[in-house]
Amino acid sequence: MAENILKCFPHTTSPFIASAPMFGFSDAGLATAVTKAGGFGFIGGGFLFQTGSSQLTALDTQLTNARSILGLTDEQPLPLGVGLITFQPDGLIENVIPILQKHRVAAIWLSFPQAEADHLPIIRAIRQTQRVSGWETRIFSQVGNIAAAKEAIQQKVDGLVIQGTDAGGHQWAQGASLISLLPEVRDLLLETGNTTTAVLAAGGIVDGRGCVAALGLGADGIVMGTRFVATSECPAPSEIKQTILSTTDGGVSTVKTTRHDVFQSTDVFPRRYDGRAVVGMNYRDSEEGVSDEEIIRRHNEARAAGDDRRRTVWAGTSVGSIKAVVPVEDLIKTTQQEVRAILERVKAGL
Repeated sequence: MAENILKCFPHTTSPFIASAPMFGFSDAGLATAVTKAGGFGFIGGGFLFQTGSSQLTALDTQLTNARSILGLTDEQPLPLGVGLITFQPDGLIENVIPILQKHRVAAIWLSFPQAEADHLPIIRAIRQTQRVSGWETRIFSQVGNIAAAKEAIQQKVDGLVIQGTDAGGHQWAQGASLISLLPEVRDLLLETGNTTTAVLAAGGIVDGRGCVAALGLGADGIVMGTRFVATSECPAPSEIKQTILSTTDGGVSTVKTTRHDVFQSTDVFPRRYDGRAVVGMNYRDSEEGVSDEEIIRRHNEARAAGDDRRRTVWAGTSVGSIKAVVPVEDLIKTTQQEVRAILERVKAGL
């Protein structure tokens, strides 16, 4: 299967490494840097798709910028993907799919529906557009439990992004780490004779060690999010990058809760989801009894003053292993080299 995913995206190198579509941070600059380095870059496509949404214009602009950075003509496929947050799907089929088809993106990543069944009309619309236009794209569904994985498989997606609870950012409120979730999903595919659906592992992977573990647990490739925030090409503020570098003991220094969204007035996700972030000023204030209203006021006041210290820093539990901000190419090449070295060492010891 790992060989199949490399064939689907022929510009990629082994092992397959993708960057997560982190809305706000995964822009054309980051995604194209990943793609040029032999990985697979995703752009965060947003969650507001109604006619007139500024996120639609921004997505089209980002894809146009990516095409320019990669030196592609309008007729050439765009060798990167777009991630869509789908709990508010109104307008997605009518307004987003034409943009993705126009740019002929190579992959679409669907995540965070109100219910898994909500993805089916979107998938059908993409398939129909493919049939009439000759557009080659692969559909990935992000899942955080076995029920979601079963639903996505029935919907005949091309790939599953298995997200464990060590992940930074939004995720299933109830789930499991990759060490138990990933093998169960792989067993599910084997039991049904499914040899075509690709499996990507996401959640707590920041280096070659995590990649080897994911491959051993049944993944065909990996996704990294937090680690790509701490790269030169990511547009995250330097304050956020420095917070990631200075944070250790991720199981203690990050917390999985809906509170992070409350503090920054982004509490719009369905309650089946929460998010993992670094324990910061807002969360500590809450622990000390400060009201939500006062924390929101302090947060907004800081943002208006250009102070990023109260911003939510979404980060996974492996944040303590991130020691430096590095160029994307160095990160991908080093991770791949680490994987090969580890596998050679293990092989020699057997």
